[in-house]
Amino acid sequence: MQPLPDRIRPASLTGFIGQKHLVGPTGFISRLLNNPQGFPSLVFWGPPGSGKTTLARLIARDLNRPFFEFSPVTSTISDIKKAIPTSGSQRQLFNALDKAPLIFIDEIHRLNKAQQDALLPHVEKGTITLIGATTENPSFEVIGPLLSRCRVVVFHQLEKDELKAIISVGKKALKLKLNPQAEEFLLNSSSGDARVALNVLEIASNLSLGTKEITLKSIETALQKRQLLFDLKGEEYYNTISAFHKSIRGSDPDAALYYLARMLEAGQDPLYIARRLIRAASEDIGLADSQALILATSAFLACERIGMPECNVILAQVVVYLAKAPKSNTIYISYSQAAQDVHDFGNLPTPLHIRNPVTKLMKEIGYGKDYDYHHSATGQKNSSITYLPEKLKDRKYVK
Repeated sequence: MQPLPDRIRPASLTGFIGQKHLVGPTGFISRLLNNPQGFPSLVFWGPPGSGKTTLARLIARDLNRPFFEFSPVTSTISDIKKAIPTSGSQRQLFNALDKAPLIFIDEIHRLNKAQQDALLPHVEKGTITLIGATTENPSFEVIGPLLSRCRVVVFHQLEKDELKAIISVGKKALKLKLNPQAEEFLLNSSSGDARVALNVLEIASNLSLGTKEITLKSIETALQKRQLLFDLKGEEYYNTISAFHKSIRGSDPDAALYYLARMLEAGQDPLYIARRLIRAASEDIGLADSQALILATSAFLACERIGMPECNVILAQVVVYLAKAPKSNTIYISYSQAAQDVHDFGNLPTPLHIRNPVTKLMKEIGYGKDYDYHHSATGQKNSSITYLPEKLKDRKYVK
């Protein structure tokens, strides 16, 4: 038997739930379908279970095009090429009827550069209309020439009411009820992923042995573990890390703790997080509280010694400290300016008076001449002495 998500896919756009910015009356896809001539190749980018595959199939149905669906997990580029019209007569016939095949490639980011290159001439000539779906940022995962010939369509994570409507369709198909506590738990645990919600619902139904009302216990058993939208790689990985760092920088300890928990509970290496904290301690706090760097470094050592789960509270302690600490990016900006001068001016000559006169010749030509060693017992600081190269002598990096 087909899985529940496949059994209840809508047969038309009127039954499609979610993504109103795409399929609503003035949505981007709706407007394209109202004028199907020259329908463009598209890249669907969005989280799992947001409707990318379903919408691709509905578009093919509306356009009345030959439709071929592939996944790089189970198909090769040779399999995909078999669906592409190759002879001139085939191409002319398809173009005359405006029936160029619509090729849908799920997880297009799994195709390597050479495989994506193989699709490029067919997309460029209009031999095929390509719809690629990806959960990863296409800017990084789809080659530039192919991406420039497609429109990127962004899918949003399903809202709670949209997911609830999809679950209602699933309940009707399974002829069962879901008690309020079980439904709330399922909604919250599915992270906006309709496929997860429907699969869990079907498993819970099978576990219930004919009972028509699904309980919270059945959903918990079917789910086993809440779905955590942090996959240790890809787009959401970087989004969560970015949010974590910026919450510390923005002095929001609550948000910083939340993103810390998101990462740790999903299995992120605590040492990776500790390294990020060491960086934040200097980049965002720096001279405003020099103790921050000491604590962050200590946290790294503690995490290295005791590991998870015991080190979670150590990280939490330092995260809250860093978030609440005063902020200064003086060091970060100062170093960036100094580094820029290094790149702009190269290896400028070091002033002679601060060079070390190792030999007699070096001393004779001015190495170390009039050097002001003011830390000695008799020394006094000479404010006229400069230490930067002549070309940069008036530079002030540290304000």
